[in-house]
Amino acid sequence: MSDPSIVVIGAGASGLMAAIWASGAGRRVVLLEGTRDGGRKILISGGGRCNVLPAVSSPERFVTDSSPNTLRNMLRAWPLEEQQRFFEGELGLRLALESETGKLFPEGNKAREVRDLLVDLARRRGAELRFGIRVAELAPCGREWRLALADGSEMSAARVVLASGGLSAPTTGSDGWGFEIARRLGHTIHPTYPALTPLTAEPAVHAHLAGVSLPVTIEAPAGKRKAAARGGFLFTHRGYSGPAVLDISHAAVRSLARGGPRQEIYVRWTDLDGPSWEGLVLRHGGPIEGLIARHLPARLGETLCREAGVAPQVMGSRLRRDLRLRLIGLLTRYPLPWTGDEGYAKAEVTGGGVDLAEVNPRTLESRIHPGLHFCGEVLDAFGPIGGHNFQWAWATGRSAGLAAGMGESA
Repeated sequence: MSDPSIVVIGAGASGLMAAIWASGAGRRVVLLEGTRDGGRKILISGGGRCNVLPAVSSPERFVTDSSPNTLRNMLRAWPLEEQQRFFEGELGLRLALESETGKLFPEGNKAREVRDLLVDLARRRGAELRFGIRVAELAPCGREWRLALADGSEMSAARVVLASGGLSAPTTGSDGWGFEIARRLGHTIHPTYPALTPLTAEPAVHAHLAGVSLPVTIEAPAGKRKAAARGGFLFTHRGYSGPAVLDISHAAVRSLARGGPRQEIYVRWTDLDGPSWEGLVLRHGGPIEGLIARHLPARLGETLCREAGVAPQVMGSRLRRDLRLRLIGLLTRYPLPWTGDEGYAKAEVTGGGVDLAEVNPRTLESRIHPGLHFCGEVLDAFGPIGGHNFQWAWATGRSAGLAAGMGESA
């Protein structure tokens, strides 16, 4: 059989989408995937439910060391509303809004349905999917691309879409190979790091609170790169997790990578600010623990009182001023005692990657090597928890696949 016109490397979210749109142009497309089934991050996302999309697009919350404006243009190339229409119309996947989290899930709450429908659509459009195939080398050869496969065979293609993913969740097959290939081809790779990953504390000073969860506001002030989030917070046996922690974890991870000082992180445990708490405490004639228990889980309230040196049975209105201010400080700006992170093993995505300035934002084609397109996690961008990174994968996968299928260059 002759070599294909287009090879897509990686059958994750962006690679499947690239294959779907490249095949739509009528050219022969082969999708190569190292695992036996592909789409494994889709399968584990959202606790096995797959949060396909966010309810609201938030390009301003994405993180990149490249141009934020370029990132926004790439993301907006396929607006959120059009993506939803594609999934519900073209793919036949009904989506349901989970209002409390702002996420769109399949009505059946089955991630496997999402993966399988994408695979089926790619095949229906004519893409040939080959599983258990690893690419050992990728190199330009005249006007074509030569691919050396791990089994010793070779193939060539007019265009290649590199959708090889990042380093996060390595059990799904992510090994960072795409970063090395891009680097060998002369692309700038912004330093990679685990993002959207839980934080740890050694010693685990809050292990006794494991399982306690609540909505919080959390911030990691760091000049222009200040990270802040509002959402769920979960105490674990090793440290801290939950959407709010994951969303600011990159600031902590990067401070360690720089060699310190360690990023300071502050938590506001409720929606109440300092003056609001002070008014409540001064007017409260009963034990302070009763007041705090109205707003916080009991075990957390007890811990904060203990750390502030406040006896839980003391009357709020009789609390000494210095103790009152200390307690309110811990309630509104609590310094989180973190020391490390869970790394790529539990990271949702990879930060860093191929410099966006070296990729045409419309076609996702390399500005260095015509005929090579990038999409998904290999690019230097990631968004917050809640379907935003799938939105990025779908948008960049479509742009890369569409341009490759049309033979469109920068």
